[in-house]
Amino acid sequence: MSPARPLAFAVAGLHKTFDTETVVRDVSFVVPAGTVAALVGPAGAGKSTVLRMLLGLLPPTSGTVHTSGSGVRRGRRAVGAALTPRGLHPARTARDQLRVFAGAAGVSDARVDELLTLVRLDTVSGQRIQSFTPGMGTRLALAAALLGDPPLLVLDEPTLGLDPGETAWLTEFLRAHARRGGTVVFTARTLSAALPMADELIVLDRGAIAYQGSPARLRRSHPDRLLVKSSSQIALATALAAHGFTDAVMRPDGRLAVAEVTLDRLEAAAAAARVQLTEISAEHVHPDQVLASLTRAAPAPPSPALYAMPR
Repeated sequence: MSPARPLAFAVAGLHKTFDTETVVRDVSFVVPAGTVAALVGPAGAGKSTVLRMLLGLLPPTSGTVHTSGSGVRRGRRAVGAALTPRGLHPARTARDQLRVFAGAAGVSDARVDELLTLVRLDTVSGQRIQSFTPGMGTRLALAAALLGDPPLLVLDEPTLGLDPGETAWLTEFLRAHARRGGTVVFTARTLSAALPMADELIVLDRGAIAYQGSPARLRRSHPDRLLVKSSSQIALATALAAHGFTDAVMRPDGRLAVAEVTLDRLEAAAAAARVQLTEISAEHVHPDQVLASLTRAAPAPPSPALYAMPR
């Protein structure tokens, strides 16, 4: 048995009330080192409030927050953060803005240039931030978070404004950071944005946890299905169960909805039971349909195969 990884973040019984409104309710979770964890939920779910309490920027009404390490150690800042709003001055150039942050953090200009190249802003580093797209602003905020080479990253909406290519780059960067032993906690408004990056999901709804666990476990509770009509639905369901496919549900329209079965396995079970298949269609579950079922988020539209939850 491998030893348990140390905890990078630990939150217990977190509550936050503003005047008479409770915006975070009994939130508890842990994030082991080397993990990318996502706080997911619609606008107003409490994600950013939790991040600010995680960073010590906002005191909890009750509950505790523990972060492994604080301040500066061995020339590194323990935690780097990119929050919304980004805190960027529109009249400054990207390089000047990063140098302001670097000066406050005691970081050299060489590190500034290194990070501008890393986030692919080196060719526009002399442009004023007011001319930047939202995605460019997000990348500059990420560079600021990385100035102190922190092992722990706290990122609010890190995919905000990014195009697909930039999002793919960010996903690989965060995954590589975790492989090196670093830890990431980030927020996202959609599961489709969070799933490619996250090892662990904490889904929030109106300030409370609606789901906590791995993407794989969430998928198992909301599987893709094949919708089938046959000459004998009972015989087909019995044959599928004998082949290990026990999650088969009869829909009101008479179709049998079978979870996680391939077409080959379905045809083999039907042949074994001497059942004729008369209609087969696929039902793919969009991640944001799952989010809508867990929260008050608006449901995603029906999804073609292109949008199936990743296995």
